[in-house]
Amino acid sequence: MLRLRASALAVVMLGGTASSQTAPDPRAPLPAEAFAELPKVEQPQISPDGTRFAAKIAINGKQYLAIMPVDGGSRTLVAAGEADLNWWRWVNDAWLIVGIGDEQNVEGRPWYISRAIGVEATTGKPQPIVNRMAAQDADDVIWMARDGSARVMIAYQTSIYSEEAGFWPRVDEVDLATGKRKQVQGPRIGVLSWYADPQGVLRMGIGISEDGRSRRLLYRDTAEAPFRTIDRAKGSESRLTVPAMFLRDKRKALIIDDDEGGYSALYELDLTTLERGKQLIASKGYDIGGLVPTEDGFGYLGVSIEEDRPEVRWTDAEMSAMQTRVSALVKGAQVEIASLSKDRSVAILRIGGADAPGAWYLYRLSENALTLLAENNGVMGMRRLHPVRTIRYKARDGLEIPAVMTLPRGRRGKLPLIVMPHGGPFARDSETWDWWPQFLADRGYAVIQPNYRGSSGFGTPFTKKGEGQWGLAMQDDLNDAVQALADLGIADSTRVCMVGGSYGGYAAMRAAQRDGAKYRCAVSYAGVSDLGRMVAHQRNFLFSGSGTDWLKKQAPDLRSVSPVNYPEQVSIPLLLMHGEKDRRVPIIQSRVMAQKLKAAGKDVTFIAQKEADHFFSRAEDRLEFLKALEAFLAKHNPA
Repeated sequence: MLRLRASALAVVMLGGTASSQTAPDPRAPLPAEAFAELPKVEQPQISPDGTRFAAKIAINGKQYLAIMPVDGGSRTLVAAGEADLNWWRWVNDAWLIVGIGDEQNVEGRPWYISRAIGVEATTGKPQPIVNRMAAQDADDVIWMARDGSARVMIAYQTSIYSEEAGFWPRVDEVDLATGKRKQVQGPRIGVLSWYADPQGVLRMGIGISEDGRSRRLLYRDTAEAPFRTIDRAKGSESRLTVPAMFLRDKRKALIIDDDEGGYSALYELDLTTLERGKQLIASKGYDIGGLVPTEDGFGYLGVSIEEDRPEVRWTDAEMSAMQTRVSALVKGAQVEIASLSKDRSVAILRIGGADAPGAWYLYRLSENALTLLAENNGVMGMRRLHPVRTIRYKARDGLEIPAVMTLPRGRRGKLPLIVMPHGGPFARDSETWDWWPQFLADRGYAVIQPNYRGSSGFGTPFTKKGEGQWGLAMQDDLNDAVQALADLGIADSTRVCMVGGSYGGYAAMRAAQRDGAKYRCAVSYAGVSDLGRMVAHQRNFLFSGSGTDWLKKQAPDLRSVSPVNYPEQVSIPLLLMHGEKDRRVPIIQSRVMAQKLKAAGKDVTFIAQKEADHFFSRAEDRLEFLKALEAFLAKHNPA
């Protein structure tokens, strides 16, 4: 019934990386094809010995996992067919693990099936990790050996039925090189997630009720000790005290928790009392992200922080010195240490910025020199396009809203404006390369990406201000950006359109329905038009209770803020685009909206992309979207 196995991966041996195309004229607008091009390399990860790297690469508009020597030569491509390539990690110098997923029909309903598969680095040969009885979720690799062996631990289901014990994950240890396996932990009723420490000791489990509304934390110090419940949480407001990292002292751990101002920071944690100790790292006015672990897993080299742009703040002296050295090698660009060999002698760097797609370089510590691995965009190369900066403006109730602004290089005066809300909505925009606003700026538009209330990264109080405000105050924050840019002399408030995807697509439809007097047009990609239908869709899945509770807290009256219920109120032209293979937001959300608008005699264009997903995984879909967007804006809000 559930057939997503190692055989989903196909292997091809090819030659070295192709060289970039001739650089374009820096004065001329770039063709849409340049912005639609998939990144040449994504998320490269170097092998422990620093001789190879694995990355998602694009060939002829399609994506593959590539394993290639850092010094060039033949590469191995691993294709997942119709499945998604979700993640990949090195286990040792000879083996990787790859997470794939695909949607399948199970008992008449679409289910997303996941698998973790071992891949031999030299041949690309796949090795099953879970047994044939694996059910829906089977990609949770909770531990990898640090002694050079190919051993991993994986938690996975063996049944899709919640009344059966196999629905709750078991944990196996598997040696990828030999295929040998042993069970570490059998299924435990109610425990959905397991966690191991760096030495491979199963230390923690998180239990969850079938409706997802209550949770408990199970913990033990050693492999011989029984698990005991040390914390409980009920409802969306209550949180478990979950360690972010185990330490060698089994009585101690690290936790990421809110400080007195509601911003997440790093603290010590006493596991015997669950009392929080001293604060170790914080970023004033922002939440911190995850930790970069040391080679043994019991410490950290730095912490990820996203203020105006994402970065790693290195706390390790050697890494801080490396960051200083590599940054000194490049002028006027951001330098990110993306991946390290085990001994830290070789690193992969991303060099670029918010105004450039950038490139990936190899850095050898002994030489203190850079070697190009690949440019991200074959047309743009290292060209810098349109300037990006963060601004802050006041919403009508006085709340300060951070926003990312992209302006067309060399243009002055009051520009036509695109308001581009991010998806999520529990997400944020920052100063990173983004092909949507760069394309629009290249066509002469100013683009503003507001981090409206409810966005992530700016503290819990800011996020909570979005509760109950979907389509209301969150929408006001977007509208207030228009006046703010008009007051600065940047934008013409009479020449504005809203363009967004996912939640941003919802906001665009809501603008067309609620605030048409403020906009000339709106564009939604993969947007939600009917919040009630999304709640009904979620009820098909386990733990939907908590998800439904959360959505209703964001929008207590689902009907009143769902644009699909008020087609007669839409007063501006609307472009709706949606992928038929969208697994996040079903295409019916756009299809029904288009049908109702046409029946009401409104100006609507609906384009269904047969092969597109939610994330623009194919270059063809990106190009079709950009061309449709450009034509629509040229007609209704020309630059």
